[in-house]
Amino acid sequence: MIKQILNRFPRSKASKRDGSENGPVPQGHDTSNSNASGNNGANSKEAFVTTHQPTLPLRPLARCSQLREAHNATKNVKEKEIKRQTLLELVDFIGTTNIQFSELIIEEIAKMVAANLFRALSPLIHENACVETFDMEEEEPSMEPAWSHLQVVYDFFLRFIMSAEMDAKIAKRYIDHTFVLKLLDLFDSVDSREREYLKTILHRIYGKFMVHRPFIRKAINNIFYRFIFETERHNGIAELLEILGSIINGFALPLKEEHKLFLVRALMPLHKAKCVSMYHRQLSHCVVQFVEKDLKLADTIIRGLLKYWPLTNSHKEVLFLSELEEVLEATQPAEFQRCMVPLFRQVGRCVNSLHFQVAERALFLWNNDHIVNLVVQNRAVLLPIIYPALAKNTKSHWNLAVHGLTLNARKMFLEMDQELFQECKRRFEEEEANADSLHDKRKLLWDRLEAMASSGDTTKARSLQLGHSLLLADFVHQFERTLVID
Repeated sequence: MIKQILNRFPRSKASKRDGSENGPVPQGHDTSNSNASGNNGANSKEAFVTTHQPTLPLRPLARCSQLREAHNATKNVKEKEIKRQTLLELVDFIGTTNIQFSELIIEEIAKMVAANLFRALSPLIHENACVETFDMEEEEPSMEPAWSHLQVVYDFFLRFIMSAEMDAKIAKRYIDHTFVLKLLDLFDSVDSREREYLKTILHRIYGKFMVHRPFIRKAINNIFYRFIFETERHNGIAELLEILGSIINGFALPLKEEHKLFLVRALMPLHKAKCVSMYHRQLSHCVVQFVEKDLKLADTIIRGLLKYWPLTNSHKEVLFLSELEEVLEATQPAEFQRCMVPLFRQVGRCVNSLHFQVAERALFLWNNDHIVNLVVQNRAVLLPIIYPALAKNTKSHWNLAVHGLTLNARKMFLEMDQELFQECKRRFEEEEANADSLHDKRKLLWDRLEAMASSGDTTKARSLQLGHSLLLADFVHQFERTLVID
């Protein structure tokens, strides 16, 4: 029955000339001869079909718009299976037939898609939407109970959006801002299969509906803002970033101020979330594309990374170091010089990290030829900053692999500029000796102060206390100098 209805859908012009599709041609009439008198009958038939085109698919589409409690597997089983088969035949038809989508058909398609897809997502599942990656890997992925039904609707809608016969000027009246917002809401679905379909569909909508592009970017920004500053819970950040990766790639040069603000206000703050590991690969790709589009943004991005650098999460530090290397590969010397001092102070802290993976990843930066070239050009500034970290690792780091990488880095700097290396070594040894001397004096004063306090000699104790305060101030000053160098 359904196939009979579908077979009456409007066909391509080639099909209309085929007698097997449009019924028998009257005898004695040549359809290729436009001047034949019998051609009026064929034209009348074609005019009749064309006139009735908008009504032909409405019956199966209307049936598919009826809800059958797809999420409840025990109710309306027969009706749901009939509906599913109807959807499958619609998918097959739309994929194999070139049809013109009239405004009425597009309206019914939009209604059918909205009725079947737009729904409230489970709040219980959403509570666990943002956890550490290693926790996610231990759990089985969650699945949408009604996916077998939803998948067919998504497949139909995707084929419709991809169809060359779909007129975006007409469709934009029904695939409007409200429709797009409801699609974006579904990105929080717990089922990764649904998010993959949504990603492809939204990307196609962005490509075909140029009028919606600014709105889509703004709506995605709002999702990011809510995630960053309010909830830190969302399942679809990775997929949204993947779409943005393609969008950023198509940005015209020079970049608009709007796009630069998006980088600063949305992309960079995404680094501070606890669950950044869930979407870091896509985020890093977007950030690096901005550097490739505008080299002057490298300084902004590196300072943004330093602003959100994790202090207690070693796994995040490793991710940040990997992203930093990608950014530095695209960074030019002029931009590097603007941020190299705070950058290498942070790299030095990572080199000294007791977490061997953090220290190892930081030392791997010296394996990158472009980064080494940047350091060579600015070694007079950078070697005094990084040398204390290398010296401390050589003396006391517990991990053999880190110790070996540190020795390799020291050797590289020694070969780079032996005179500067020896100067940094001498200065470091002097500061270490001064620190040891201050520590010994402080300990001696404390011992004498305790002895006098226990003997009851308060006058001498007060004078020693004053001397100790002055010594402590000197020690703090030396310590602060060490921090600046490190």
